[in-house]
Amino acid sequence: MKETLAAMERVKLAAKQAAMKQLIKSANSVADVQRQLAPEDTGALADSIAVTLPGHTTPPYSQPGGSRVVGENQVVITAGNAHVRYAHLVEHGTSQAEAQPFFFPGYRLSSDRVKRSVASAYGRAARKEWNRK
Repeated sequence: MKETLAAMERVKLAAKQAAMKQLIKSANSVADVQRQLAPEDTGALADSIAVTLPGHTTPPYSQPGGSRVVGENQVVITAGNAHVRYAHLVEHGTSQAEAQPFFFPGYRLSSDRVKRSVASAYGRAARKEWNRK
């Protein structure tokens, strides 16, 4: 029983690490898609798209949600910063400017693939660790 519980703990840790590694890789891929979709007036908006890792703080004035500390097992993609405070205005439009969506369409284009790849990485790592002798 003791060996089984230890093996289960190893499986849980290995799977969690593999899933986080794949999540970071996928978040960078989603951010790349969003950068490609962002309007290119000066390029500042695309350059402001950032991937923030667990324990780090998202850029001030970033969208969605502004500055916050990213929790464990999370990776956050944001657009905007202290110098680019208009990401939400471009995404949703204003009474004087038409919307030019780039952030959420980029997310929606990639979300199913990200979910599958993270789940697959989790499962592969769990099976590999469980079958380890």
